[in-house]
Amino acid sequence: MITLIIIAILIALFWWIKRIILRANKTNWHVTWLNYVEGLNQLFCKYYHRLQYSKPIDLPKNGPAILVSNHLSGIDGFLLIAATRRPIRFLIAREEYERFGLQWLFRAVGCIPVDRSRHAEIALRVALRALEAGEVLAIFPQSTFVLPGESRRLKRGSIWLAKQMNCPVYPVHLSGIKGAGHVVRGVFWRSKAKIVTYPPLNLDDENHLQHLQSLLEG
Repeated sequence: MITLIIIAILIALFWWIKRIILRANKTNWHVTWLNYVEGLNQLFCKYYHRLQYSKPIDLPKNGPAILVSNHLSGIDGFLLIAATRRPIRFLIAREEYERFGLQWLFRAVGCIPVDRSRHAEIALRVALRALEAGEVLAIFPQSTFVLPGESRRLKRGSIWLAKQMNCPVYPVHLSGIKGAGHVVRGVFWRSKAKIVTYPPLNLDDENHLQHLQSLLEG
């Protein structure tokens, strides 16, 4: 009898947790288990990293879009996913894509690995096809962690893609990350994360690129 009561309690607890996670889910990733993962990410970013933003990142409701952000730590991508209402794909370094235990997740959400030392143009062609299919692509054009107060010249992949697609880029700025400069610490050290969004930019000339860099550097 006691065993049956324990089993009933565990089942009820399972369904209660499942409902909380599904209620937290904000974006339809078109795969049930990914929607649960997204719900968990929403809870993690909101309650553990205390993510604040005035409104979801103002991406178009459909069609291609390029989201660009400064890069502080390993939590950045999770925060961006929590602040959007469309599935987004990331261009990430191959060494991060192949990180033990996470490759299955990166593959499931459509991350595009980049060989920074050679053949980076292959990843850009894959990214271009994703945009042509109407997807949202997220890029960290600083290409590495850049701490507040530091400056780094932007890689031009996002500019090339924007010109190929004749579409604007949507800049955002991340701040308040406790584990800035680190992959694992960025995920597990509790932050007071904040996302500031800016109006979309058309990167037609060098002045626009410099403006984008100033936005990303805060």
